[in-house]
Parts: sequence; structure tokens; C-alpha cells
Amino acid sequence: MQALTKRHRTENLIPLHLMVHPSNVATITRYVEQLEKSGSTPWREVAARRGSVPASILRGSRSKAEMTQTRLSELTGIPQRHISEMERGKRPIGKETAKKLAVALDADYRVFL
Repeated sequence: MQALTKRHRTENLIPLHLMVHPSNVATITRYVEQLEKSGSTPWREVAARRGSVPASILRGSRSKAEMTQTRLSELTGIPQRHISEMERGKRPIGKETAKKLAVALDADYRVFL
């Protein structure tokens, strides 16, 4: 029995032209080469590049809900400066805080831990 393999489709490729600052060319070129080699990147790896994984999830969840830090603060009772620190990975998100955030952002609290 043959196993299914994941193959990238080569038909319907679209040329992509970018206008970037000369200082960014090498970085973007390396990034594209890595994408071509690896195919896909697990979301946790991408989030980790931006800092703390829970911080990235909080920032993304709040953005998806189209909510400001101030509004999230009002809904949860968590000071806005603490939310900002959590999103920057400067403050840990404890279990009780995660539960408050989860209710306000309609998510499972475990994703913030």
C-alpha cells in the first residue's frame, strides 16, 4: 500500500514582485529560501519567533476579536498595562488570568498558558 505524500503543487504558480528597502533584501531572500525548503512552518514555531507563544496567542486573539487593550481591560478587570506586558511576553499569564481572558475573547483558557 502506498502512503500519501504531501506535495507542493507547481502548476498555477504566481510570480511575486516586491518593493523593499535594500537593507531588507538579504533577510527576505533567506526567509523565502527557508520557506521553499521547509514547505510549511508549525504555528508554534512562528509564534515563538515573535517571543512568547502565549503572548502571541493573546495578541492574535485580541486582534481577531477586534478589541483594544483598553476594552479587554474593562471586560476582564485586568489593568491595561498588565495586558500590554502580557502581549509583549514581559508578564506571565497565570491560570486565573487566562480564564478571565478566555471568557472575554471566547476561547479556551488553556491556549493562554
